[in-house]
Amino acid sequence: MLRSLGAVSDRWREPVFLAATGAALVGGGVAWLAGAAGVADGFWTAGTAVAVVPAVVWVVAAVRKGRAGVDLIAALALAGTLAVGEYLAGALIAVMLATGRALDAAAERRASRDLRALLERAPRSARRRSGDDVVVVALADVRMGDVVVVGPGEVVPVDGRVTTGPAMLDEAALTGESTLIERGLGEAVRSGVVNAGGAVDIEATATAEDSTYAQIVRLAEQAGAQRAPVVRLAERYAAWFLPLSLGVATGAWLISGSAVRAVAVLVVATPCPLLLAAPVAIVSGLSRAARQGVIIRDGGALERLGRARTLLLDKTGTLTRGRPRVLQVAAAPGRTPSEVLRLAASLDQMSAHVLAEAIVAEARARGLALSAPRDVTEDPGRGVAGTVDGQRVSVGKTVLPLEARPGWARAADNRAALDGAAVAWLTVDDALCGAILLLDPLRHDAPRTLRRLRSAGIGRLLMLTGDRAEPAREVAAVVGLDEVRAEQLPADKVAAVRAETSRAVTVMVGDGVNDAPALSAADVGVAMGARGSTASSEAADVVLVTDRVDRLADAMEIAMRTRRIAVQSAAGGMAMSLAAMVAALLGLLPPAAGALLQEGIDVVVIVNALRAVLPQRGARPVLEPATEDLIRRFAAEHDDLADVLDAVRDAASLLATEHGPRELGAVREVDRLLTERLLPHEYAEEHELYPALAGPLGGGEATATMSRAHSEIDRLARRIATHVKVANAAGRLRPEQLEDLRACLYGLHSVLRLHFVQEEENYFSLAP
Repeated sequence: MLRSLGAVSDRWREPVFLAATGAALVGGGVAWLAGAAGVADGFWTAGTAVAVVPAVVWVVAAVRKGRAGVDLIAALALAGTLAVGEYLAGALIAVMLATGRALDAAAERRASRDLRALLERAPRSARRRSGDDVVVVALADVRMGDVVVVGPGEVVPVDGRVTTGPAMLDEAALTGESTLIERGLGEAVRSGVVNAGGAVDIEATATAEDSTYAQIVRLAEQAGAQRAPVVRLAERYAAWFLPLSLGVATGAWLISGSAVRAVAVLVVATPCPLLLAAPVAIVSGLSRAARQGVIIRDGGALERLGRARTLLLDKTGTLTRGRPRVLQVAAAPGRTPSEVLRLAASLDQMSAHVLAEAIVAEARARGLALSAPRDVTEDPGRGVAGTVDGQRVSVGKTVLPLEARPGWARAADNRAALDGAAVAWLTVDDALCGAILLLDPLRHDAPRTLRRLRSAGIGRLLMLTGDRAEPAREVAAVVGLDEVRAEQLPADKVAAVRAETSRAVTVMVGDGVNDAPALSAADVGVAMGARGSTASSEAADVVLVTDRVDRLADAMEIAMRTRRIAVQSAAGGMAMSLAAMVAALLGLLPPAAGALLQEGIDVVVIVNALRAVLPQRGARPVLEPATEDLIRRFAAEHDDLADVLDAVRDAASLLATEHGPRELGAVREVDRLLTERLLPHEYAEEHELYPALAGPLGGGEATATMSRAHSEIDRLARRIATHVKVANAAGRLRPEQLEDLRACLYGLHSVLRLHFVQEEENYFSLAP
């Protein structure tokens, strides 16, 4: 009860202080206008006295911390006005001091970062096997060698090894990777991972206290506790402004022999530009960021973000989407990719596996009609089986060894290995009929975001990921990172973050529970809060509430601009205050007039600081609603045209292995798809989308290279059409056609893939 009352008291302290000093100033003004000068002085004296007490308290607190801040000048000015009878000046200073405190408090409020989600997720008990019995015991009672039972969907309570399996585990809490991992008999399992399959037995190899998940919680707590205190903008300026002001005031007193002149110097030296400029700019910047879908916890975080020079990023869910998507569908001879995808998706409708969800989503995006499966069974770690359209179908792993697989299947395996993709095999009536390659794709807005971050001042970009080195390096090469560290555990990430923070102000971006310790250890932690874990959001200083990584660049640009405006406002205000101090030193400015002049300076400072709430010119292209609709339309068409790209590649591969009527049929189908679907899409882009983008992007030159790609696509399509006409006339593909036709198909596939990616990154990522 007392704690809650204290919280309420803290919340209302600054508003009450501001209301009291404001009422005293206004009351004195009304009395003075009414001719009651004595009553007016009483009001103003009361307002000054109300401010003196907290000002002295703040000065004492600052001295105890080893620094004398700008509040010392305010306290001396308040006391000085009372001593020499300049009550109006004192009341004005009191209002300025209260206003600065209220604004600073508004900019400083931060949400709780006690990592409640980490603690809530941790299991409190375990099911320990004792002979044929299973007994629920407190987690602290589990000892090394005990066998615990972990049911479907439960969190593994302690580190151990699998004794009944295999175990299908979701290790995203530790690695951040969404792919399920199979652990066989005797393999090690870490606490904190989720059992994504059937019930398994695990022999404990550590107590709960010494297990991985408990260490993550401790790392997060320690990292947050060890963060260095922040030196605020106002304090840095006060380090030289304070002694200068006191020196000028002392000189004025010694030269003139008048205490009033010294007080006049202190009045105009009252650091309202420091007290007001930074908080106003910071609050404005926080408001601007919130409008962009970025929640920045406090003004200190915004200031640190504006000074950042190093950026560390997780991969999965940050640079990539965090959910797999279909990369390619390979079909056995006699089958088509669409048929393979339709059968697999029909069966996978009954599975909750993350890869099954991706397969179903791809089939629906391509407009395939799915059938209702029957007699469905799922073997965790192996796949799902059932009856579709009267055929016995299975989707998942294949039992065929690599050397026993047909050529098309080995080719699919090879591509999966090269691309770092997962493979879901389709079997129909015990015959291998197709393969679906799935990959966690790069976010369309990631490359543009990192380019913007470099332009904003980030000099070093580093990836920290729990994923394997090969896919991590591939992503890093595309987006242009300086360094990659793969297979990182939470402790490794914290160590890397601490090493970077020792060299420069460092930002860490992540989205999983495993990232929470690193986010707390960084100077600024940024969480992908739209789809990330609650723990990472609570450990972070900045939360991106929309599922777009380009909001990180928005936040960085806003922070740097806000800090620049705050510095500009504070420096400009202090320069004007210094000029007023010289005037007061020479006796040209009495205390009351100085206080009014200081108010004018404050107005100028505040108006300039408020610019931080306005959008920055040229930060991002401004699109008309109709242009955004066009972008979404063509982005959807890219997804719909995925089967056309598959058909082009498959036809080229077929020409390399077969020479008969089958490959002619494949080339004819490619020609039909190009004529009916792909070329109309490219034509519409050229004549609808590109003209609409020319204005926002600064002219037609911005789309000129993409237009050249359209010309190359059209040239290759026409060349393929010519080959089809020649083959139709001859009734077959002539031998002399094969080399050029194969080159056209492979070339078209490469150009299309690159062209689609470029459009998605450069144009489609502009739409919110």
